[in-house]
Amino acid sequence: MTQRTDTPPTWDERTQLITFLEYARDTARAKCEGVSAEDARRAPLPTSPLMTLCALISHLRWVEYHWVQVMYLGEEPAGPLTQASDDDPDPEMRTAVDIPLPQLLAEYEEQSDRYRRLLSDHDVNSRAERPISDGRHVDLRWVILHLIEEISRHNGHLDIVRELVDGRTGV
Repeated sequence: MTQRTDTPPTWDERTQLITFLEYARDTARAKCEGVSAEDARRAPLPTSPLMTLCALISHLRWVEYHWVQVMYLGEEPAGPLTQASDDDPDPEMRTAVDIPLPQLLAEYEEQSDRYRRLLSDHDVNSRAERPISDGRHVDLRWVILHLIEEISRHNGHLDIVRELVDGRTGV
């Protein structure tokens, strides 16, 4: 079972931010533990056909990629997000049903490991290479806080979907 803590080992700002980011990531992974392959692909909400455990984990992975590698580091977009369109705004969610959940979780964990190292090498006051929609350049602190918010919000979705597909609650 995934071990989680929201209590940082020290009280400096960076450690607190990273602790909450890790806690949110660990919670997402914990909500997927023990689910069957079939249930991981089930979309129990009739009006939300992309809302599966697989799709949500894929979305979290690619959202982090977008904010860290594309926005903060300024790299060119890659992967399924380059296929987004008005007709298909969430290709990373749509295509995730074809990828086994253990693979999605492993890819997310591998990426999280890379970002742990990257985040430790950059000052939280350093500015993103690319501007957000209003033209401002956010700092790394904002990116981390945004990821905490994004992952935590989707943890609520993971919680609901998990309960609906197999009845598991309490993570």
